[in-house]
Amino acid sequence: MKNLKFLLITFLTTLGLTSCTNEKKTNAEKAVASYEMYVDSISKVNTLELKIAWDSIENMHQNRKMAAENALQDLEDRKELEGKILVSSDKYDLYKASYLAQLPNSVSKNEIRMGLFGNDDIGSDMTFNWVNKDNILKVYDNFVANVEKNKDTYSREDWDEVKLLYEALDTRKNTVENEGLTSTDNMKIASIKFKFAPMLKIYRIGAKTEENSEAKE
Repeated sequence: MKNLKFLLITFLTTLGLTSCTNEKKTNAEKAVASYEMYVDSISKVNTLELKIAWDSIENMHQNRKMAAENALQDLEDRKELEGKILVSSDKYDLYKASYLAQLPNSVSKNEIRMGLFGNDDIGSDMTFNWVNKDNILKVYDNFVANVEKNKDTYSREDWDEVKLLYEALDTRKNTVENEGLTSTDNMKIASIKFKFAPMLKIYRIGAKTEENSEAKE
């Protein structure tokens, strides 16, 4: 009788764990699918609507992506879902680059790019194939140093361009990490990124606030 009770308890416990695991996987699949659908739907929005609602689109993208990534936490078999998130994220970055490239310049984009990279011919697709394991640390260092130098002169559009280029560089870093980037350089880049993140957020918001204030006047 005791053995029967033990087997029954074991069975119910296993059933509960299996049910919990299946529920997590189902929720993760739904969150990733929602993110994929959102990214795909953006391509159907016309340019005028994008200009009006770009900030909302950007925020929604971040929220959907974060929700998808969070849903994968504690999920053992998640490689396939992580791959889907990465594909959609790259697709969004390319779409965003295409959209922002159509916006009018404040300071010349070529001037910004020349300052950030020492070269204005970085490629319209922003794949940064010229950035490799040997020069990526120098690229990040020059990028952040130049932003630090010019942060008080950038308009909101300039900050959008800086953010776009920075995100494209980060995407390239994901590739370079698998091509032999040393742990020492990786740690130095992480330190640079830690320093840069609050600067980008604060000054970009400040430029936007100032622009809205001037528009009201």
